[in-house]
Amino acid sequence: MFELYIANKNYSSWSLRPWVLMKALEIPFNEHLMPFEGGFGASHEAFRRFSPSGLVPCLVDGELAVWDSLAIVEYLAEQHTNVWPADKAARAWARSATAEMHSGFGALRDECSMNCGVRVELNGLSDKLKADVYRLDALWQQGVERFGGPFLAGKHVSAVDAFYAPVAFRAQTFNLPLSAPSQAYVERLLALPAMQAWYQAALEEPWREPMHEAETLKNGTLKADLRLS
Repeated sequence: MFELYIANKNYSSWSLRPWVLMKALEIPFNEHLMPFEGGFGASHEAFRRFSPSGLVPCLVDGELAVWDSLAIVEYLAEQHTNVWPADKAARAWARSATAEMHSGFGALRDECSMNCGVRVELNGLSDKLKADVYRLDALWQQGVERFGGPFLAGKHVSAVDAFYAPVAFRAQTFNLPLSAPSQAYVERLLALPAMQAWYQAALEEPWREPMHEAETLKNGTLKADLRLS
């Protein structure tokens, strides 16, 4: 049985990616939720007990630890053929789009950090954030149109959808200006049972991490806090 170490479901976008993929594809694992504590430095030292990088997510398979979300996905793909699309063209596109998300969209990450349980009205969109949203819109429409949908690389959820799952929560929190087709894709992601389970758990978490809370509101105004505790 895989052991998956993650951090707060309300905040940890990187943790969400392998978690939602494994849930959606019914890959069994035991979840270990390790809340952020005392800022990055304290969390980093605590996480080093199970993660060589001191970061989450980290997948443990027996004596083997696999860290970084993309490495985890590729490790899972060696054992589960449905992690990536079966079609060669769809698989190549999905890997490219996944790598782009893994290394890019810096303005989106910086200006719209993941905080599932709140709703924020942005003061405005910087030019860099506008460019990221424009690129997201184009990328999502291309994938759905080219491979027939309803997901980015075809009929079934795959790793590329898991990598954009945190963006769906960001779009919900910050009401990002998306086209109708892209908004429909966001709603399909949010409706997945795995995403619903993650979201409900995020709302029920008791923790408030000051750094993440401050990041959420640095470019906007809190309109609603839907968290239950």
